[in-house]
Amino acid sequence: MCPPIRCQSAAIADIITFNDVKDPELWTRPTEPSAAIEIVDHDPAWADQFAEAAHQIRGALTPSGAFGGIDRVGSTSMPGLPAKPIIDIALVVADPSAEDDYVPALAEAGSGLTLREPVWYEHRMFKQLDSDPGQPGCNLHVFGPRCAEVARMRLFRDRLREHAGERGAYQSVKRTSAAESNAVGETVMGYNARKQAVVREIYHCIFEARGWV
Repeated sequence: MCPPIRCQSAAIADIITFNDVKDPELWTRPTEPSAAIEIVDHDPAWADQFAEAAHQIRGALTPSGAFGGIDRVGSTSMPGLPAKPIIDIALVVADPSAEDDYVPALAEAGSGLTLREPVWYEHRMFKQLDSDPGQPGCNLHVFGPRCAEVARMRLFRDRLREHAGERGAYQSVKRTSAAESNAVGETVMGYNARKQAVVREIYHCIFEARGWV
């Protein structure tokens, strides 16, 4: 039997049900044209860069009471796995819809709001503004308490840290998908869509191992 997952009380039924809704209220800040999708070898320095960013975020949000938790997620959190040089962070706040409680503080800490998806777990995404040349970027994903998506991110990260075969399959589809997307000029959304079948297969293995499906 697998150990229980620390998922801030997200219900198992919610964790195993993917919310694939297309959000008609999605909002994005104007950005520069998308660059080619780059997959690079794992850099051990990513761990320290996450720790520094997490320290800044915690310090910015703790005084207001908005801070609920923070996790290192995504491919850069998995030692040995090639990844886009972008640190992915999952941030839990008390109420993602109450943007005045955290958006200004994150802006002062150097992160700007780039995407809002109210019907997809109240997701907001921030990107690091004016990052130093040659340093990895940062995608800060904001969700509310007991969010199933945050639980899935943790499960996926921990599974690939521990299972070399599945990590290898994910590495392969990442490189293939990046090459295919770059060849036709797709954005990262197209790249993610190309990976989805393999990602869902890995999630099925996770859920099956825990007796959830």
